[in-house]
Amino acid sequence: MKKAFRIKKNDDFQTVFKKGKSVANRQFVVYVLNREDQSNFRIGLSVSKKIGNAVVRNHIKRYIRQAFHELSERVDQGKDYVIIARKPVSVMDYHTVKKSLEHVLKLGKCLKKEQN
Repeated sequence: MKKAFRIKKNDDFQTVFKKGKSVANRQFVVYVLNREDQSNFRIGLSVSKKIGNAVVRNHIKRYIRQAFHELSERVDQGKDYVIIARKPVSVMDYHTVKKSLEHVLKLGKCLKKEQN
């Protein structure tokens, strides 16, 4: 994922937390903030140290990034997304992570309809 699509600064994270809306399921919490000044979406990831060691946390982040990359055609542009992983994610495989992330994004009305 390109650097332009990432949220890295603490101020940006705090802005999304304070001004954005949150949607959650058992595996993820997603904060969404509309940004009219940008044409593409940005994504920030947060995986707590309570979930596992660094290897497990990085593994989870790779899964989330890849799932988001595959869903990027359907994700609403011009928004910031902060995705917080919860404990159950640590034992999930990639397909389950993608399915769960897709579910929580649908709850937040952040996905466009699939075109068949």
